[in-house]
Amino acid sequence: MIAPPNLVNKMLSVVTGNSSNMSDTLPGATSSLIPWRTTDPKYAHNEVYVDLVEEIDTIINRDGVMVKCEIYGEVQVNSHLSGVPDLTLSFSNPSILDDVRFHPCIRFRPWESQQILSFVPPDGQFKLMSYRVRKLKSTPIYVKPQLTSDAGTCRVSVMVGIRNDPGKTIDSITVQFQLPPCILSADLTSNHGTVNILANKICSWSIGHIPKDKTPSMSGTLVLETGLERLHVFPTFQASFRIMGVSLSSLQIDKLDLRNLPNRPYKGFRALTKAGQFEVRS
Repeated sequence: MIAPPNLVNKMLSVVTGNSSNMSDTLPGATSSLIPWRTTDPKYAHNEVYVDLVEEIDTIINRDGVMVKCEIYGEVQVNSHLSGVPDLTLSFSNPSILDDVRFHPCIRFRPWESQQILSFVPPDGQFKLMSYRVRKLKSTPIYVKPQLTSDAGTCRVSVMVGIRNDPGKTIDSITVQFQLPPCILSADLTSNHGTVNILANKICSWSIGHIPKDKTPSMSGTLVLETGLERLHVFPTFQASFRIMGVSLSSLQIDKLDLRNLPNRPYKGFRALTKAGQFEVRS
C-alpha cells in the first residue's frame, strides 16, 4: 500500500532528495528514509555476524577478598544484507542484563515488552547494544602475590592459576605491576613465560597460557634505596587475558530471525571475553 501524497510526504521528498535530481548528488544515507542505512545495498551473498564481546572488571583486596566483579559487554554486528532487512534477536536469559544502551536502530517497544531486539541494521560493522552484568561470584584465573620486606630488600612471590575453568583455553595472560620509586633494582625470574622490567619501571610477566603440568610462578628480590629498611607502599598487580568462545556473563543468544531478504542468509555467532580492569592489591 502506498499512502496518497500529502504535505508531509512532499516535504519529506524535498528533504531526502526524492522529488528531484538531488538524490543523484546526496550520499546514500542522506537519501535513505532510514538515516543509519545506505540506500538499497545489494550483495551476491547475504550474511550477518553477531559477536558477544565482554570485559571482566575485578578488584581483589590485600586479604584476597573479591570486592568487585562485573562484566561490561557489547553486542557487535557485521551486516552485509541486501535491501531493507528486518531482524529480531533474542537472548535465552535477558534478565541478567543491567544498564543497557542501544543503537538508534533498536525499536524500544519490543524490548520493553518482551526483551527482544527488533531492528533494521546499518550496513557493515556497528555496536548494536552495550550492557553490564553485576555481582559475578568468581573469576576464571587467580593471581596470588606475596611480598615480605626487611633489611633493605623485598622478596616477591606471585602465583597464577585457573580458579573457575571456563571450558575454553585462557590465553594471552600477562601480569604487570609498577615498581615503587624507592626500588633501586629488581631480580625476578619465573618457571613459565618471560619477565621483563620495562623502561617506565613496570614489571611485565608474559605467561601466555597456563600449562597442565605446573602452576606458573614468579619470584625474586627487590633492592630498596639506601637507608630504607622495608617497603611501605605495596604495588597493585594488573592481569590481562583472553578467552575465545566464551561469554563469562553466561549471556546466550537464543535465535536471530531475518525477514525481507531475497535469499537465505548466512548467520554467524561468536563470543570473546577479555580482562578489563583486573586488579589484585598486595
